[in-house]
Amino acid sequence: MLKTLPLVAALLLLLPAQAIAEPRAGFHTGPVFTTFGHIAPVESDLPIPEGTVFRVVFDVTDKATPGQLNRTIDSAARFINMHVEAGVPAADIHVAIVVHGGAYADLLTPDAYAARNDGAVNGSAAAIAELTAHGVDIWLCGQTAAAQQITRADLLPGVGLSLSAMTALALLQQQGYTLNP
Repeated sequence: MLKTLPLVAALLLLLPAQAIAEPRAGFHTGPVFTTFGHIAPVESDLPIPEGTVFRVVFDVTDKATPGQLNRTIDSAARFINMHVEAGVPAADIHVAIVVHGGAYADLLTPDAYAARNDGAVNGSAAAIAELTAHGVDIWLCGQTAAAQQITRADLLPGVGLSLSAMTALALLQQQGYTLNP
C-alpha cells in the first residue's frame, strides 16, 4: 500500500475540480474516501446485523463524461463509506468492480485515455488508484479489451484483466459476492 500512495497523490492532482467538488446538500465526505463517494446520514429502519460481512460486485458498463468520475465507480466508494460510517468494520467489506462496454475507457492510463478522448483527462483515474489501494478488485472484461485493442500497458495500475465480464461476475458470485448492477 505504501508504494501506491505516491501514485494516488499524483493522480489526485490530475482529478478535475468538478470531480472533487464539495458534496451536494445533505451529503458529506466519508471516513474512507474523502474526495469522492460522498454519503448522506439516514435513520434506517433496516438494521445491519452485528457480524455482517459484505461481498458486493459492481457491474460498470457506461463510460463517464471525459473529466468526470464514473458514477458507478463512485457508487462503489459510497458503498464502502456509508457502511464503515454505519459501524461495519472496513475489513468486513469486500468490493469488486467489473468493467465492460464503453466504461473500459475509465480504466485507461492518462496517455491511453487522452489518445482516445481528444486529449481529455480521465476523471476516474485517481479514484481507481484509491480504490485499489484500499483493496477493491477491479476487473476489465478481456473481450472488451480485445474489441477495443486495449493492452495491459494501457490499464491503470491495479486493474486486472478477466477472460470476460461474464466470467468475472460468475466467479465472484460463486465466491459469495452479490451483484449491484
